[in-house]
Formats: sequence, C-alpha cells, structure tokens
Amino acid sequence: MQEPDCTPVWLMRQAGRYMEEYRALRQRHTFVEMCKTPEIAAQVTLQPVLRFDLDAAIIFSDILLPLEAMGAALQFDDAGGPVVERPIRSAADVEALRPIDPGCDLSYLLDAIRAARSALSGRIPLIGFAGGPFTLAAYLIEGGASKHYQMTKAFMYAQPAAFRLLMEKLTDLCAASLNAQIEAGAQAVQVFDSWVGVLGAADYAEYVMDHSTRLFASIDRSVPSIHFGVGTFHLLPLMGRAGGDVIGVDWRVPIDMAWEAIGRDRPIQGNLDPAVLLGPPARLEQQVQEIVRRAGTGGGHIFNLGHGVLPETQPEAVEVLVRQVHEYGRAA
Repeated sequence: MQEPDCTPVWLMRQAGRYMEEYRALRQRHTFVEMCKTPEIAAQVTLQPVLRFDLDAAIIFSDILLPLEAMGAALQFDDAGGPVVERPIRSAADVEALRPIDPGCDLSYLLDAIRAARSALSGRIPLIGFAGGPFTLAAYLIEGGASKHYQMTKAFMYAQPAAFRLLMEKLTDLCAASLNAQIEAGAQAVQVFDSWVGVLGAADYAEYVMDHSTRLFASIDRSVPSIHFGVGTFHLLPLMGRAGGDVIGVDWRVPIDMAWEAIGRDRPIQGNLDPAVLLGPPARLEQQVQEIVRRAGTGGGHIFNLGHGVLPETQPEAVEVLVRQVHEYGRAA
C-alpha cells in the first residue's frame, strides 16, 4: 500500500440520505432501484467525492442484496430498515439457500463498479464491500435488525450444525461477491461484519472465527482488505488473527488502545463517533485532533467514522471533517 502525505479519510455511508443530491434521486426511485440500476448506483457513489475532498469512494449498494440471489425474500423500508420475509428457523431453511453466480446474480453491482471506476479516472480508489458471514446470518435469522440478537444466538447454540452450514454458505457468498467486485475494478474491499460484537470472545472463537479466516484467505490478494465490526474491542485480537490487511474499529475505545489490541504491525481504520458530526464545529475539531494525535506518526491510520454517516448530518460538517483530518493528519 502506498504511503500517503497526510492521514487519508473516507466515510462509511458517505453516499446517502444526508446529501440533497441523493434525496433528489430518491424521490424518483426506490432504494432497490437505485442499487440495481448501474448508472444510478455509480452516480450516487460519485456524489460525495465530487463534493468533498475524500480519499476513496465506496460503491453504493447494500450488504443484504446478494441474499436475494440465495433465495431470501427481502423488503427495504427507509423507516424500519430491511426485512427478511421468511427468517431462517431450521436446517431445512439453511439447506434451501442456493449458491450464487456473481456474474449473473450481481451483474448490476459489477456494472456499477465498472461505471464508477471509469468516471473516477484513477483520481481516488474505489472500495467494494460485502457483509460479513455472522452479520448476514443474524439478518437472516432475526428477520431484520435486532437489539439483542437472541434468536441468532439461540439458533447458534441449539442447532450448531445448521448454523455452521449457514456460515459456510455465507462465507462462500461473501468471497464470491468480493472477488467478482475486484475483477470488475474495486481497488480495495471491506467486510462489514457489523454485528459480530454482540458475541463474547469464546463464542466468536467457536462459531465465527474459522469462517472469517477462510473468507479473508479466499479474497484476491491483489487489493487490500478491511475487516470491520461494531462494539468489537474485546474481539480485536481474534479479528486480527482472522484476517484483513486493515482492521476497522468503532468509537467506543480510544484508537491507540484499539491499535495495541490489534497489533501495531497492522493498519487501523477509524474511529470518530458519527454523532459528533451533529454537534458544534469546535467539538468536531477537538475530536479529530484527539484521534489523529492518538494514532500518532508513522502512517498506517485511515480516518473514518466508527459507523456510518447519520442521515441527520449536515454536509457542511462532513466538509469540515475532511478538511481537518487532512490538516491535522499532515501535521502529525
């Protein structure tokens, strides 16, 4: 990976509802139409990088869409979030999930990557992504988002063979999707295992780690990979062992402490609380300085939020954030 002259910055969900350009498109198209129309998906991908001095673009899509090709019926609702119409409850439900052919089943995503790469003209890299196996499993079992993931854990404990098969199928899905995205032109990829932090370290080691390790071993090594989860401080050493050239962390622990847990030989990504962007500029500046200071000199830090941009965020706050990261990151 090339050494930058200042701390690089991109943001999870940097394309989306906080931008008026996005909202104008959304008035004319459903979310799924936007994701599955390559020209629109590429346009949305470019919206934030045309407005802000970001150091990477990330393709506009959703981690759950590939599940449709496996046979899962999904509904997307801006208010309530994605819903799986028939949640997994048995081994037979798992066995019914079919493998995908990314070239056919995800052609809309791959075409969007090609279009975005062409439009970017090499100015900044394009990131592809997929949901991590546990996070996808949790959506399939819970039927949507959850606070406690009790159904996922109950299924994992009560039907370990079925849960293992589910994780194997989802690992295959993620690897196939990411490698197809790389072939289409993605210059880095991120695995969003966003909800894996709900597990304790022992459960992660028993039920998830082998699958995550196989996933990262299966990703084309010609591009860097990022391994991200929310609330994962207690899992960072295990996640680092599972794989990923870069480990992404959320805001719940200072970035230097997180980096010590991962190991300083591995680059780190993070970790501003997205809610700070809703507060006063002075607080934002203070937090940016603190993160850059704690990350220290010597490179290896990619500035990002600890999760996605909140819809209530003002674009002016993102502009201030990017400018300050570059300013303080260059000074560091």
